[in-house]
Amino acid sequence: MSNQFSISVKSILRYKSVIILLFLLCVLYFSLRLPNLTLQPIFADEAIYIRWAQVMKAEPTLRFLPLSDGKTPLFMWAMMPLFKIFQDPLLAGRILSVFSGFLTLLGVFFLGWKFFGTKVGLWSAFLIAITPFMVFFDRMALVDSLLAAFSIWSLNLVLLLTQYRRLDIAIFLGYALGGGLLTKTPAMFNLLILPVTLVAFNWKINKRSLILVRTIGLWIVAIVTALVIYNLLRLGPGFENLNSRNQDYVFSFWELKDRPLDPFIPHLRDLTDWLPKMLTWPILSLALGGVASVFYFRNYYGITIVLWFLIPLLAEMIFYKTFTTRYILFTIPPLLLLAGWFISKLENRFFPFTWNKMLLVLFLAMSALHINYYLLTNPAKSFLPQETRRGYLADWTAGYGFKEIAQQLIKESKYASIVVGTEGTFGTLPDGLLIYLDSYFHQTINPRISVLGGGATISASLRKAAEENKTYFIANRSRFSQLPKGVTVVKEIPKIVSTGMPQDAIIFLQVFPEK
Repeated sequence: MSNQFSISVKSILRYKSVIILLFLLCVLYFSLRLPNLTLQPIFADEAIYIRWAQVMKAEPTLRFLPLSDGKTPLFMWAMMPLFKIFQDPLLAGRILSVFSGFLTLLGVFFLGWKFFGTKVGLWSAFLIAITPFMVFFDRMALVDSLLAAFSIWSLNLVLLLTQYRRLDIAIFLGYALGGGLLTKTPAMFNLLILPVTLVAFNWKINKRSLILVRTIGLWIVAIVTALVIYNLLRLGPGFENLNSRNQDYVFSFWELKDRPLDPFIPHLRDLTDWLPKMLTWPILSLALGGVASVFYFRNYYGITIVLWFLIPLLAEMIFYKTFTTRYILFTIPPLLLLAGWFISKLENRFFPFTWNKMLLVLFLAMSALHINYYLLTNPAKSFLPQETRRGYLADWTAGYGFKEIAQQLIKESKYASIVVGTEGTFGTLPDGLLIYLDSYFHQTINPRISVLGGGATISASLRKAAEENKTYFIANRSRFSQLPKGVTVVKEIPKIVSTGMPQDAIIFLQVFPEK
């Protein structure tokens, strides 16, 4: 017993500096994720996911509710217990993404440490912690951070499987692949590109054919495990919607055969706009250097990692009807690992001393931390791509002031019944409002607030409700060229200004009966 204890102490002392540095990177990670976590306005999909999780928590028969819209439910399942810890539902959802991103950081560190060396693991984890692309989405209640975590751990496990060929690793790989499939259907890429890891296979080993057959057999074990997990979704109604909804987002081969470069070229332009701004030029340059270097040095693990992120990225650029920054988030951690590998190469050659290592850290961090500062303190001033800025901060998909509006409605409901009409029946409105009324509905015996989703205009039924109840309407200001008669503006919450569109606002109106 004493010998085992002394060995463990020696191991800790041996890796003392690595443990300290990794701990500091973890502190840096959370320092760039947790502050002002609810400052950014709620996004449409965040509102939907959080509302689904609330409904699923309240009603056990609806645990597969996301299938009704062709979405997988793991993210919502994981969110449900967090509502017991965090009173603010938006905070609960975003905390889940923060910890999902932390799993990505650990996965990238492990991958770098195991296959390239400790320095690569530490540099890669550092880049995960500071890169604005990761910071931005790790602070949002979206499924993409969790998908990125499952993807990087799937890559870890499949490379370990190639190296050790063990059944337990194959089963854990199946769990990671299956977890990804329960998170978001693009995780299917992780199954389809398993064969690219043969690049890292030792083709000079004795009994090569036998070992190759064993490796492929273990892949089959992992794939079967993943598909069994995925098919658990058949227990809920709406499984068939997963395929039908995917068709809404993806072009078929036959649709593209006469115009193969039609979506690819515009998406390539988008990519060249996004990456310099959300990775920053220094980190992007190092990542491209890493991609080139693994081929130059014939690093087969590195080449495997290039293929692991590049194949899904190209497939999305070729086939996706809608191409947004968060859709490629799961391809970014492998790219940052290659940047970490390239930094390690440069460090060994050009930065041998502690002081110039510090200069290198400063060089990498300056532009990234500048962007992150605004993401954490004033998103309106952040240097985001136009498409990202518009969708998450300025357009109808961005919701402002719902928490304050909900608090006002709850306060007024003590004295009168209230009817609230909203622009829209699914998404930012009414879900962005309903998530803040959920606790009121469950804690009140006879709730006196009714929320009615609808169109962008005040309906006749809402006017009629105003005859007997205090009635409000919530919408985007841009829906009205001028305010309709018989309303009073209670509150107007402006959104940020975005190039190419007029400034919008969330408008909270009191509705009166028609005279």
